Amino acid sequence: MSFDLKFTEQAEADLKSLEEDPGRLKRFKAVRKALGYLENNPRHPGLNTHKYSALSGPDGEEIFEAYAENKTAAAYRIFWFYGPDTKEITIIAITPHP
Repeated sequence: MSFDLKFTEQAEADLKSLEEDPGRLKRFKAVRKALGYLENNPRHPGLNTHKYSALSGPDGEEIFEAYAENKTAAAYRIFWFYGPDTKEITIIAITPHP
């Protein structure tokens, strides 16, 4: 099942910031690859997707965290939820793991 990805303003800004920084090109490519996996299969094993209980979506949706990188200092994560429409995923943030 394929999903359409929607981005919040924050997620768009996060992605643009990565794209425009030549020093983070490798991370940008990892995030783009992870977004491709997410679009085609949110349960792809490489994403290590799991619920993130500290947040909820604007209408109480469950938030999920997907890995763009792993075993890397400050590895990037993608936070998202299903919706608002069927076959849509909303990306809310793309951030480094603390």
